Amino acid sequence: MPDLLLGQTLSFSGDPFVEGPGAARHVERGAVLVENGLITAVGEADVLRRAHPEARLHDYGRALISPGFVDAHAHYPQTAIIASWGKRLIDWLDSYTFPEESRFGDAAYARAVADTCLDVMLANGTTTVCSFCTVHPESVDAFFSSARARGMRVLGGKTCMDRNAPDTLRDSAQAAYDDSKALLRRWHGQDRLSYVITPRFAPTSTPDQLAALGALWAEYPECPMQTHLSEQPEEIAWVKALFPRARDYLDVYEAFGLLRPNGLYGHAIHLTDRERARLHEVGAALIHCPTSNTFIGSGLFDLAGLAAQGQRVGLATDIGGGSDFSMLRTMAAAYEIGQLRGTALHPAQLWWLATAGSAQALGLGDRIGTLAPGYEADLAIVDLASTPAIAQRAARGDSLWETLFPTIMMGDDRAIRATWVNGRPTPGP
Repeated sequence: MPDLLLGQTLSFSGDPFVEGPGAARHVERGAVLVENGLITAVGEADVLRRAHPEARLHDYGRALISPGFVDAHAHYPQTAIIASWGKRLIDWLDSYTFPEESRFGDAAYARAVADTCLDVMLANGTTTVCSFCTVHPESVDAFFSSARARGMRVLGGKTCMDRNAPDTLRDSAQAAYDDSKALLRRWHGQDRLSYVITPRFAPTSTPDQLAALGALWAEYPECPMQTHLSEQPEEIAWVKALFPRARDYLDVYEAFGLLRPNGLYGHAIHLTDRERARLHEVGAALIHCPTSNTFIGSGLFDLAGLAAQGQRVGLATDIGGGSDFSMLRTMAAAYEIGQLRGTALHPAQLWWLATAGSAQALGLGDRIGTLAPGYEADLAIVDLASTPAIAQRAARGDSLWETLFPTIMMGDDRAIRATWVNGRPTPGP
C-alpha cells in the first residue's frame, strides 16, 4: 500500500546559484506519494488524495516535506569527541582525533559509535552521509552494517595513513591498497552503500601510498575518492615541505592519479588560482564544512566565488571537527561565513546545498536530494515553528523564505518532526 504525505513541499528544478530562487518548487498544500522505497508522485494534496484513495495518509499540516539532508563529509569515528576544546588542526588531531580513532580496531566499539552517529543524524533529518572511517577494516564494516540496518544510503571508506600518525593508526602502501580493495569488493554497490577510496590527506601518506591508492582508483573509477585539501595555511606549508616538487597542494594529488570528476575535496579554503581552474576543468567536487572551519579557525570558504565559477560544491558537518550534527546549523554557519565574505546567501541556495547540491557533489543527484517521481524516498519533515522563538518570527513571514529562514538560523533536531528513509518513517535515537 502506498503512503501519501501531506504538507508543504519544497524541491528544486535547477541550481539557485545559477537560476536564483525561482529554481525552487514550493507547494503550500502539497503531497508526496511513496511506494516501494521510491517517490511515485509529487503534487497538490487534493489532487493526489483523489487519485490515490487507498494510500495511507500522513498529514503533517504546515510542516515542510523536504528531501532528506545530505552530509557530504563527516568522520563518524569522531562522534564521541565532537565539541572538544582545541587549538589548530594539527593540535586537534594529535590531542583528540588520533587517540579516539585508535580504538576502532574493536569491532564492538566501532559498531556502537556508528549506531550512535547514524541515529543522531537521522534525528537531525540527515538521510545520507559520506564518512571517513579509520585505518581499521572493522570500522568500515561497522559503519556499513549500521547503515544497512537502517536502510540508509551512505558512502564511506577506510582512512589510509602510513606516516605522521601514531603506530596504532598507520598501515602501509600495500596494506592501504589491499584492505581498501577487499572492502570495496565487499561493500560497494551492496544495498544502498558506496565505497569511497580514502587517503586522509597528503601529509599522512607517503608517495608510495598515494600512488597505490591512485592505482586502485584507476581500477575502480566508478568509486568516489575523498580527501582533504588546503584547510589551513600551516597544513599547506607542511605539504610544500613534504612534496617540494609539486606546484601546489592539488598537484600532489594529481601527480598520483588522485584527481578525477568524482573526487571529493574537503575544505578547499585556501586555493590558488591554478587549483581553482584545474578543479573546475576536471569537474571535481569541493565540500564546504562551515562549522568546522570556524571551530578550528581554518578560514572562510569562498562559496559565492566558487559557485560563480561553476564549481561543484557540497555542504557538510565534518563532525567532529565540525561542532554540530545538524545540517540546519551547518546552513546557518554557511550563511554567516558568506556574510563575512560580503555575500548574503539566499535561503534557497542554502537549502539546495544541503539537499540536491550535496547529492550532486556525491554523484547521487539522479537518486536522492530531490522530490520527484523515481527518486528514492529519503525525506525530512521540518516543523517551521519548532520553538517559541522560531514560531513568533516565522508567523511574521510573508513568503516561504521569510518563514523558512528562522528555522535555518535557529533550528536544531527539535525542528525535525519525522525522517523517512527508503520510503519508511524511522524513529530517532
